[in-house]
Amino acid sequence: MGIRIVLADDHAIVRHGLSRAIQQEEDMEIVGQASDGHSTVDMARELLPDVIVMDISMPDLNGIEATREIQREAPGVKVIALSMHSAKRYVTEMFRAGASGYLLKDCDFDELARAVRTVADGKTYVSPSISNVVVEDLVHTEEKAEMTAFSLLTQREREVLQLLAEGRTTKQIALRLHISPKTVEAHRLRVMNKLEIDNVAQLTKYAIQEGLTSAEP
Repeated sequence: MGIRIVLADDHAIVRHGLSRAIQQEEDMEIVGQASDGHSTVDMARELLPDVIVMDISMPDLNGIEATREIQREAPGVKVIALSMHSAKRYVTEMFRAGASGYLLKDCDFDELARAVRTVADGKTYVSPSISNVVVEDLVHTEEKAEMTAFSLLTQREREVLQLLAEGRTTKQIALRLHISPKTVEAHRLRVMNKLEIDNVAQLTKYAIQEGLTSAEP
């Protein structure tokens, strides 16, 4: 049996291209495709694939939060980040969430295939193009932690912030997260107080900068 893979990316054309390429590999098979973080978590739980190739910027639940949930609910599933982001905050938080590999979207397919095999074998894969970021993070681990959305906010507060930044109303967020509108408002106020931001436009800008969501509509 080949390496069972789930593709998670909100762009159908990206999933289609990757799926066609991966299916050409004799030791790999695509068992599922997801377009958002929540669907990816569900597939991880239900299908228990060997590897998930995960984009970071996805709607409703970004790849970092999805990876964290997958490691909690299906710890045997390995996650490889395949992202356009090379900044330290993305790489660091993805590995902290439990990812086993990180590549940039401009990599060759041969590198992705190598990463899948490496991770499926229980090892970690870091693309040479972002290895300096990982080394820098290790060198400075004893320094004061950088104040990011992932250190300042709770997971629920980050979920609410992402949905707010994506234009969801209080009622829509409440339905999506299975909480009351009053609880959503409470989270929103705590987020604003912690970040010292008093309007949704600035919250949206912050969420994009921190990698919780993308600038795309």
